[in-house]
Amino acid sequence: MSTTATAVRRPVITAWSAVSPFGVGRAAFTEGVRQRRDTRAALAPSYEKTPEPTACLVPGFDVRSALGRKGTRSMDRVTGLTVTAVGALLDESERNRRVGTGEGAAFALGTTTGSAQSMMDFTRDSLTGEQPFFVDPAQFPNTVMNCASGQSAIWYQLKGPNTTIAGGRAAGLHALNYARRLLASGHAESVLCGTAEEFSPARAWLEHHTDASGPLPLGEGSSMLLVEPAAAGDQPVLAEILAVELGVVLGEDVRAALASCLRRALAQAAVTSEQIVAIARSCSTGRAGADELLAVADVLGETAAVDLAPHELIGDTGAAAAGFQTASLLAYAETHPSEASGRVGLITSVDRTGSVGCALLLLHRVH
Repeated sequence: MSTTATAVRRPVITAWSAVSPFGVGRAAFTEGVRQRRDTRAALAPSYEKTPEPTACLVPGFDVRSALGRKGTRSMDRVTGLTVTAVGALLDESERNRRVGTGEGAAFALGTTTGSAQSMMDFTRDSLTGEQPFFVDPAQFPNTVMNCASGQSAIWYQLKGPNTTIAGGRAAGLHALNYARRLLASGHAESVLCGTAEEFSPARAWLEHHTDASGPLPLGEGSSMLLVEPAAAGDQPVLAEILAVELGVVLGEDVRAALASCLRRALAQAAVTSEQIVAIARSCSTGRAGADELLAVADVLGETAAVDLAPHELIGDTGAAAAGFQTASLLAYAETHPSEASGRVGLITSVDRTGSVGCALLLLHRVH
């Protein structure tokens, strides 16, 4: 048995799914990671002018085609991606739906702004219309960042706490940490913990005009985890959440800030560098990306851990990045059970806003 196993009953991940540039569902994501399939493709002519001609989009995704016509007339893309990801997880098994819905089921979603396109479109209408109030009121909910989580709760009867957390590329780690706190405090019996990001011309131009604009195409999608307290019996544990640590960059020293998070996480989980089998890095480019690599090297030294680097396959997925990093670790554990079972996966995240973080997951064999 791994030395990371202790008497402490840490929260566990019992199911996951994803809507990603690999396709809809856990199987599509797992196969895409296994094949190391590059998903970048030319944008269709239907897209407005964008600064780059390629992106990593969820193939063929259309909100109404995915969810039906009822209740989707005014639903924007990021909400549709999120609702679809929740449905994909809940539909995977009867147990997922039983545990993941109802009075004790909370929802925690990591984002940055929600839909930048919806915000800009609504604001434009208020400025260009005959009167500022001549706007479509059905579009207003899309302008607030908790629209996707609220719609998910309505669609699937998630009656527990419902929270949206803004955190850029580290948003998934913030959401995971919040899920742990909900469970530890007894405010929820289970938590659907996810991330979401859409591709749109508005986002493309915002990214283009920042210093962080890099060589990666933009990606999109939504990932979803089912997080529960550890329990005896036939609970299908995919991973234990050993530690989640978050930090803030002081000045421009990303390397020191992330290294500090890593050391705290390793100490909290009583994990050594030799126990880490795979690392899923964020998609930071330029100096921040280089500092991320240096911080990992500072703390772990020379390591034989597999570098999963999901961003190389599905692009810069923004606020969904840490969620897809987690999904990549779980997919790796599923496709490499002999190497991964009983060992630890590491997630690292660096965001241009100065947020850094990491998480350690004890990976289990998938039955």
